[in-house]
Amino acid sequence: MIACSDSEPEAEREAIPVVAQQIRMLPEVLEIEAIGSARAATSAEIFPETAGRVTAVLFSAGDYIREGAPLLRLDAREEQLAVDAARVQVREADQLLGRYRRIEDTGAISESQIEAGETALASARIALEQAQTALADRVVRAPFSGHVGLTEIDRGDRVNDSTPITQIDQRGTLYVDFPAPEAVFNALRPGQVVQVTPFSDPTRTIDARVVTTDNHISQDSRDFIVRTAIPNSDDQLRPGMSFRVLFSRNGETRAAVPEQAIVWGGEGSHLFVVRDGKASRVPVTITARREGLVFVDGRVSGSDRVIVEGVQKVREGQDIRLVQPRGAAPQEVSIRQAGPAADGE
Repeated sequence: MIACSDSEPEAEREAIPVVAQQIRMLPEVLEIEAIGSARAATSAEIFPETAGRVTAVLFSAGDYIREGAPLLRLDAREEQLAVDAARVQVREADQLLGRYRRIEDTGAISESQIEAGETALASARIALEQAQTALADRVVRAPFSGHVGLTEIDRGDRVNDSTPITQIDQRGTLYVDFPAPEAVFNALRPGQVVQVTPFSDPTRTIDARVVTTDNHISQDSRDFIVRTAIPNSDDQLRPGMSFRVLFSRNGETRAAVPEQAIVWGGEGSHLFVVRDGKASRVPVTITARREGLVFVDGRVSGSDRVIVEGVQKVREGQDIRLVQPRGAAPQEVSIRQAGPAADGE
C-alpha cells in the first residue's frame, strides 16, 4: 500500500513540461505563377484577293488605319475595261427590253421575246456586278480598324493571293494566354480576375479578366490554357509581349501547426498532440507551408492541442504538464504548394 502511494508523486515528477496550442483548421491559399503571352483581341494577316502588279503602297508601319481604308493598289486597267464593257451591255439590254415593252400591246412581239429580253438584262447586270467585284479586288483594304505592321511589298512588285501584305492588330484590348495547372481547372472561370505584370515594366500590375479556358488538358504537361483580357487604352503594350501571371485560390481546409511542432524521424514527419494528459504521436504529411505555419495531412482535428515547445523531450505515451500556453496562429495566411523538398527537410 505504501509503495502504491509513493508512485503517484514520482509520476508527477516525471511529467515533461511542454507548451501546447490548439490546432487551427485553415483553408490553404494556393499561389500559382505562370508566364503568359499577349496577342491582339482582333488580329489578321492581310493578303490580296487576286494576283497583279503593285501600283501603290498606301500605308507605313505603325499607322492606325480605319476599317475599309485602302492599303495597297494593283494594276486594274483590264478590270476597269471589263466594268465599262459590262455597263454597255446593261444599257443595251435595258434599251432593247424597253422597245419590246412599248410594242407589247400591239401584238408585234411575243411573250417569250419579252421574257428573253428580261433575262438578258438580268444577265448583263450580274456580269456588271462581277466586273465591279473584280475591280474592287484590285484594292486591298483594311478589314477592321487597327494598327498595321511592317511590309516587304514595294511599288512594282508582283503579288498573288498567297503573298502576305502586312499584319493589322486591334490592340485597344489585349489577350494574355497562359498555362495553368490541372489542379485549378475548376477554380478559373470567365469573369474572374488574375494579376499580370509585363516583363517590360515590372513595376506595373494589371488586373486581367478571365475570358475563357481551353476545353482540354494537355496530356504531356498536365495543364490547360487560360485566356484573359487586359485594357490597353494607353497603347503602351504590344502583342507578343510576355507577362508574369499570379493568382491564388482557396484549397482544402487542413490542420495548420507552427513549424517547430514538426518532428522528423526515420519514418518521416510527425507531431505530438495532447490526449488524456499524455503525448500521442501522430504521423503527418506536409502539404504546404508559409509564414511559420505548416499545413499537414494526418489524424488530427481542430479539437486537438499540439505540442509546440519541449517536443524534442517527449515520447509516445509520456505524461506531460502544460505550461505557459502561447497565442493562437494567425487566422489568414497564404501558402505555396509544397514541393518534394518540403517533406524532405
